[in-house]
Amino acid sequence: MSKNKKQEAKQHTPAQKNFGPGSRPAPGTIEKPKNFGGALAKIIRHVGKFIPAIIASAVLAFFGTVTALAGPDMLRLVTDTISEGLQTTIDIERVVRLCVILLIIFAVGSLLNYIQGLIITNVTQRFAQQLRSSVSQKINRLPLKYFDKTTHGDILSRVTNDVDTISSALGQSIGTLTASVTLLVGSLVLMLITNLLMALTAVVSVLIGFAAMALTMKKSQKFFNQNQENLGSLNGHIEEIYTGHNVVRAYNAEREAIESFDKVNNALFESNWKSQFISGLMMPMMFFIGNFGYVAVCIVGAVLALNGDISFGVIVAFMLHIRNFTQPLGGLAQSMTSLQAAAAAAERVFEFVEAEDMADESGITEALTDVRGDVEFCNLAFGYSDDKLIIKDFSATIKAGQKVAIVGPTGAGKTTIVNLLMRFYDAQSGEIKIDGTPISQLTRSNVHALFCMVLQDTWLFEGTVKENVIYSKDGVSDEDVKNACKSVGLHHFIRTLPHGYDTVLSENVLLSAGQKQLLTIARAMIENSPLLILDEATSSVDTRTEILVQRAMEKLTQGRTSFVIAHRLSTIRNADLILVMRDGDIVESGSHDELIGQDGFYAELYNSQFEPA
Repeated sequence: MSKNKKQEAKQHTPAQKNFGPGSRPAPGTIEKPKNFGGALAKIIRHVGKFIPAIIASAVLAFFGTVTALAGPDMLRLVTDTISEGLQTTIDIERVVRLCVILLIIFAVGSLLNYIQGLIITNVTQRFAQQLRSSVSQKINRLPLKYFDKTTHGDILSRVTNDVDTISSALGQSIGTLTASVTLLVGSLVLMLITNLLMALTAVVSVLIGFAAMALTMKKSQKFFNQNQENLGSLNGHIEEIYTGHNVVRAYNAEREAIESFDKVNNALFESNWKSQFISGLMMPMMFFIGNFGYVAVCIVGAVLALNGDISFGVIVAFMLHIRNFTQPLGGLAQSMTSLQAAAAAAERVFEFVEAEDMADESGITEALTDVRGDVEFCNLAFGYSDDKLIIKDFSATIKAGQKVAIVGPTGAGKTTIVNLLMRFYDAQSGEIKIDGTPISQLTRSNVHALFCMVLQDTWLFEGTVKENVIYSKDGVSDEDVKNACKSVGLHHFIRTLPHGYDTVLSENVLLSAGQKQLLTIARAMIENSPLLILDEATSSVDTRTEILVQRAMEKLTQGRTSFVIAHRLSTIRNADLILVMRDGDIVESGSHDELIGQDGFYAELYNSQFEPA
């Protein structure tokens, strides 16, 4: 969402939940089965344009590994040359020539591996950048009901921790996997060519290693999934606790908050410890099996050498072959561990990226520009969940330029009407029309452009005062900004700031709740849209400031169709039309005097705040 009013409204949806310890999934539980292969397949599909670079990296890793495979045979030739020379004269020139060739081969291999590392680092970082961009764009396409069910901290964890996990795991795995497989297969071929019996001895030991690795991966994958889930839960808990830290302190709930944190933190520790412990077994197992292979090859090689079937150089070469053959197992084990973490993180990232978008609006061509401001609600029915309707049969007709107040007890559906009017949600049935045009036939951005909003929950970003007032509006002059701030009584205060309108609003610049509200009111004045929504806009200001804001609001509502939601009924006495809601329906409507004269539900609400005259 590019408009501030949309971001503000997101904070004010009545379906926002308190994600306390009792409302989020139990730590350590897995909400749905995880698919290791499916997650990796999704990563491969999303790599897309990076495939050529990955292939180039794999090719470089392949040839870099091939140079390592040439080493044992070169050393065999050096060893045999020295062994033969011990009986006569050592051919020093040949030994030096072979050693120089060996050094060149190793230097070329190191260079290829270095270039491969640069390429794969660039690919993984760009892929992470692409994933973050996809998540950021996805946020703007998701319906608000998604955020009603997901903590902000969990979403943040997906953008940061999970994407970083995928990036680092791919960076560690792609080159390592290619090199390990090449080294493993190449060593096997060379060993089979050199000596069949010794090769079979090495293969048996490695098969044992693969079996152990597969079993360990199967046992540890579920703990990697739990680890990413618990990390998201921990971030969600921290975000909500520290956002409401004042409330926690005011209600002496520190002990409960700490206990809740300890519960989630302990679950994260347990899943992380188990995943790392089990996957950590792979490396020691691979080292053991590698050393076991060394011993087996030495024994078989010694027997063959004593029988005169092989030379001493073959044993030396085979020792390097067995090292090259068993060494990839450690790399494969590390790569599998990284890929397990990447798969668990990918499940969460792609679950978010592939969540259902808002309805496609590409086919909508109609747009409202020159708006009078007539609004009609026709038999609206809506609920945040399908099984519970909040708005049941809402109908009302508002004429252009009218100031309409919507009042009623908490839970009557007042803010829900605003959410439907702005198309933050779509009604299950019924229609809202602006100047006779159903808003369902307009794009959401077109509907949002018709409204300026001032909500109870203020939202300011880290930027200058002027930037906060202008926000996404183009073509606003400094004079327009000053006039708007003068209208709400902020101009004098802003002049006292260190840099006036160019003062950056941050933690170092303390603004009261009322001053923040006045800035959002000034922002609405700059927006200058034909329709206006005021949702408890004066609830956070004192009585004296309220009078000043009310005067500014009178100027702001002139010539506009205005919707005012207020619990403080003294602020809407001069409304042209008051809609009284109860249980999702309009039970009374009329002016203040008319409704007081009826001595009905509105009169009861009003008299509960003021003594009867």
